[in-house]
Amino acid sequence: MVRASLSDISLATQADRAALEARWRALQGRADGSFFQSWSWVGCLVEQRFPRPALLEATENGVPVALALFNRHPTRLARNTLWLNETGDPGRDTIFVEHNGVLIARGATAEVLPACLLIMRRLASRVVLSGVDAALVEAAGRAGYVRPRRWPQAAPAVDLRRLRREADGHFAALSANTRQQLRRALRRYAARGPLAVDRATTCAEAFAFLDALASLHQQSWTRRGQPGAFAAPWFRQFHRELITRGLPNGEIDLLRVRAGDDAIGYLYNFCFAGRISAYQSGFAYEAGDAQLRPGLVCHHLAITRAIAEGLDTYDFLAGEDRYKTSLANDGQVLHWVEMLAPGTPAWLATRAVDALKAARGRPGAYCPAAPSRAIASAIGA
Repeated sequence: MVRASLSDISLATQADRAALEARWRALQGRADGSFFQSWSWVGCLVEQRFPRPALLEATENGVPVALALFNRHPTRLARNTLWLNETGDPGRDTIFVEHNGVLIARGATAEVLPACLLIMRRLASRVVLSGVDAALVEAAGRAGYVRPRRWPQAAPAVDLRRLRREADGHFAALSANTRQQLRRALRRYAARGPLAVDRATTCAEAFAFLDALASLHQQSWTRRGQPGAFAAPWFRQFHRELITRGLPNGEIDLLRVRAGDDAIGYLYNFCFAGRISAYQSGFAYEAGDAQLRPGLVCHHLAITRAIAEGLDTYDFLAGEDRYKTSLANDGQVLHWVEMLAPGTPAWLATRAVDALKAARGRPGAYCPAAPSRAIASAIGA
């Protein structure tokens, strides 16, 4: 029998946090969760990100099989709003969770997830689910009224296991045009000196790589009139703490790609359960030379390295950037939705808005849409 409960907890003391970490890591070892569901991510600055925490737990025949951590952060129409693995504060949620969801043990029955979602819907007027897969959205739709908060996004990826059997390695996944662009850029860079990928092995080295990455990243975004991810002090604070926690156990992969002594770019990736998640990057673009393609080169070399190291997947995370879809041969679609309890002010207001949108021929309540051509290409649909 599945039993699920949602209760407020305390994370005020070190003992509170240590007890939750022990329970979380025990289940994490029996689950197939993503890095964004691991304690390294969830537990990073947990007392600041979850000032009003609520813990969802489920057992099956007395054995713990599911965990999820929420923050209670009210909104204008829903005072009792739960945010799955988020704060509800836009300034702090710039760290952007993806591949989100309830951490569920391998071998748990199909009833576990619906039971968890039903408890959420019964005990909260609004539940925000960001960066989740279609299976969770469909299950949430059976438990309550679900509507999109933003458009779905592709998360292109590279199936490294497939490429390990190919004589051409990563080149086998690429179109003729991308292969030509990449080989030309590799030759141009190699003329400056041997191509190399350096991995940060200490926190001091990782912080130096992160600072160099941030500088290149910010230059690129400010040229476009955008603030860039590293503009917010909280973003840097969170990731310095995450590196401190994750680098010693191999979950943080900060890379510098160079041609001779010239840095081409930096990659900030997560490595968890055989999966590389390409989280942030900074590339040394050169004005007037569009053929160098530092993004293509950096990711290609990192992918080639990951193939050699026996990893399974290189995930570009959400976004349809050209370089992601050009380098990928796999992927999935992620969704940002909210689940609303019937009869609540939030439910009534959104139903009215959705009815108005439907009258104008626009989507309201969630229904899976056909992926765009770029998404379909990225995920092989």
